[in-house]
Amino acid sequence: MTPDRSLAEEAEVMEIIDQHASIVETTAMDHNREDEIRKALDADRDWLVDYVDINELGSVTDNDEAWDEIVAELSQQGEEHLSGRLSSLKERAERPFPSLLKLEFDPEERLEFVPGQYVRISYEDEEPRVYSIASSPNSENIELCIRRVPGGHLTPTLCDETVVGDDLFVRGPFGDEFTLTPPSDRDVIFIATGTGVAPFKSMIDYTFEENIDEFNGAKRDVWLFLGSSWEDHLPYREEFAAYTEKKENFHYVPTCSREEYLSDWDGETAYVQQSFLKYLDEQETATDELSAEIAEWISETPVYDINARIDPSSMEVYVCGIGAMADSVSDVVEQFNLPDNHYKKESYG
Repeated sequence: MTPDRSLAEEAEVMEIIDQHASIVETTAMDHNREDEIRKALDADRDWLVDYVDINELGSVTDNDEAWDEIVAELSQQGEEHLSGRLSSLKERAERPFPSLLKLEFDPEERLEFVPGQYVRISYEDEEPRVYSIASSPNSENIELCIRRVPGGHLTPTLCDETVVGDDLFVRGPFGDEFTLTPPSDRDVIFIATGTGVAPFKSMIDYTFEENIDEFNGAKRDVWLFLGSSWEDHLPYREEFAAYTEKKENFHYVPTCSREEYLSDWDGETAYVQQSFLKYLDEQETATDELSAEIAEWISETPVYDINARIDPSSMEVYVCGIGAMADSVSDVVEQFNLPDNHYKKESYG
């Protein structure tokens, strides 16, 4: 990197390279939870025995008509929570494994990039797709976070067929807007769902490696709000949890909307933008200028015991994820009137 240029300026002049690369790691980041789902369904025996043979639960997850009858009956009986639970478990049971993949490759020549950029990859005869780079520019190899898209052109093949030593064709890097702003005294807030955290993994690693979590001798708080339905669909959860142990100024807030159906999850369960609001500093937030719904979430007690709060007048916010989530977060964040250079959003899907 050139010291007198911002990362955005660096990105603008990065050379786009076409090259081959060799896969050095392909690892599932989620789990096969078939046994857990079976146990969870067995716990609902009193409801299910009227509709199915409890000893053939596997066939139930394949029988849409029978399952729909169960869900409809529960709804009619006012059991909306249980109805939602069964629908969620069926959806999870039908999702192929693996559905979340860490793919690491070694390019023929070093690929220079800045955090937040992405590459386009080709594998065998599948149509090329673009993916954000999840590794730091300081890493030797390039790492991607792949979420299986059922019926998709490339992700099912990557999840099911790639092995170490396979060849990829890589073009990039691309993108010069979704990059870290120059360090300031503002705290850094990352908000993501699912694989939207990939560019943030690159940014967070780089932030700590290059000590840009510090400005004029003072530490800046770095927050990550990461949402998903299931805990094992939170990419890099172990790495982010490790950061919380090593870095006093890093605060990881995972939120899972459905994990409680399968485990004793006691973390945040609200939408990720709602969890974000719970960690704002009430004393520094003019709630009378905000909508009633937002003010209500700010008054909620956070689940995690984090000895820090966010001053909305002194934050820079980065948002990445599916369009609906990113738009919802925008609706929230924009009420704080952040300067344009301290708020960046990237959405997909």
